[in-house]
Amino acid sequence: MTDAAERDDRVTDDQATDDEVTDDEATGDEVTGEDGGAGLRARRLAAHRTARRVLARFGFHQTLRERLAVLEEAAAVHDLDQLSDLYGDGVVEALETKVAGLLGTEAAAFFPTGTMAQQVALRCWAGRTGNPTVALHALSHPEVHERNAFSEVGGLRPVRLTSEPRMPSAAEVRDFEEPFGALMLELPLRDAGFVLPTWEELTGVVEAARERDAVVHFDGARLWESTVHFGRPLAEIAGLADSVYVSFYKSLEGFGGAALAGPEELVEEAKTWRHRYGGMVFQQFPTVLSALVGLERQLPRLPEYVAHARVVAAALREGFAAAGLPWARVHPEVPHTHDFQVWLPYEPEVLTEAAVRTAEETGVVLFGGGWDRGGPGLALTEVHVRAAGLEWSAEDVKAAVAEFVARLPEPVR
Repeated sequence: MTDAAERDDRVTDDQATDDEVTDDEATGDEVTGEDGGAGLRARRLAAHRTARRVLARFGFHQTLRERLAVLEEAAAVHDLDQLSDLYGDGVVEALETKVAGLLGTEAAAFFPTGTMAQQVALRCWAGRTGNPTVALHALSHPEVHERNAFSEVGGLRPVRLTSEPRMPSAAEVRDFEEPFGALMLELPLRDAGFVLPTWEELTGVVEAARERDAVVHFDGARLWESTVHFGRPLAEIAGLADSVYVSFYKSLEGFGGAALAGPEELVEEAKTWRHRYGGMVFQQFPTVLSALVGLERQLPRLPEYVAHARVVAAALREGFAAAGLPWARVHPEVPHTHDFQVWLPYEPEVLTEAAVRTAEETGVVLFGGGWDRGGPGLALTEVHVRAAGLEWSAEDVKAAVAEFVARLPEPVR
């Protein structure tokens, strides 16, 4: 039978599913709550789109025409004269091979979403260990953003090692009061401020899990940019874990998608579960090509973004001090990645309005996302530094801070 006939048979025998797994992991608008209503959000997005200067321009803010232009670069990363993919072959397999090589694992499997990839990974590990309990941080993505998917869909039982805004410690892992089959570590821990442990702390936590005969899974949605902080290559970082999930759209600007990487036997089982979960999609070449473009174009630039995020963070601290704010915090003080948090002593809607007005009146967007409540009279936002942010000097940042603060009311003392 010819290759074409075999492909036609697969189309006939195994029709694509329309099932979707919701995954609200995107940076920016989808994450932070909007405190000024739909009108304020629309103003914020419009100001961001037309601004002459921003710290980051995300693909999901672009028009469909602009997003399709990304695929014009695909000829540089893949042979476009090959047949298109069907149910995970062709260009999908090429991406899987590339990811496994980057992470130093035996194999990798492409998934439509990270939510699906991690449920499948931990479900497979539960079958191997005989223990469906997963130890994780209270601020980890499955606990905060996935509507209890581990327990409701995956048959897993999450237990929280800590709720402190830091990574779990080796002692917390070693001394936890009940058995668990897997330890899941989010690197970096986004909702705590994109924080990472030191290399010594990370290896200590992994060793503590091994002492308990638990497997280690890395939620590495943003693992790509962790190399600067750890001072280690991707393969060495990923090599600490039994399995790793990575995302293609958070920092690599792909259209979506994720990969699960690890031992070949685990990955093959994961592909079976991917099919059962509805993740064996008929064709995925636009998303996969955009991921290959991201690996080629964005991945090499991430260390540059991380380095400049530290310049931006220092200038923010200096700018707030010069503006006379009684209290302001950049967290972490020295960012671990190219993303970090800013905390200010105002209500969220006040800060959002000031940020939007500043953007509308100056054409400069300092805070492009919404603000979330962090406590009485206290709010936080996330700052993301990408290619557009490299154009900012420290003085540019401080000038933007002055414009923003000028549009704030006097803080309550």
